[in-house]
Amino acid sequence: MTDDEPLYDVLIPPGVPQKIIFDVTKKFDVKVVERMEKIKFANMEGDERELLAFRGTMETAQKVEKYMIEQLKAFVEEK
Repeated sequence: MTDDEPLYDVLIPPGVPQKIIFDVTKKFDVKVVERMEKIKFANMEGDERELLAFRGTMETAQKVEKYMIEQLKAFVEEK
C-alpha cells in the first residue's frame, strides 16, 4: 500500500473464525481495522456495532473478499 492510493474496507462478518482472519493478514497486504456500522436485521434496526474490516487497495480488497468467501465456504463444509 502506498500513501496516495485510496483504501477500501472489506467488512468481516461476525463469527468469522480467527484462523481465517490471521490467514488473510498473512497472505495479503491489508490491515485489520475497527469500523462502526449500522446493523439492519431482526430487532437491531439502526443499532450501531463496531465491526472488524480488512483495509487495503481496491485490487487487494477484491482478492481478499473472494478469498474470505472461499475460506468460509470450506469451513462450513467441514462442519
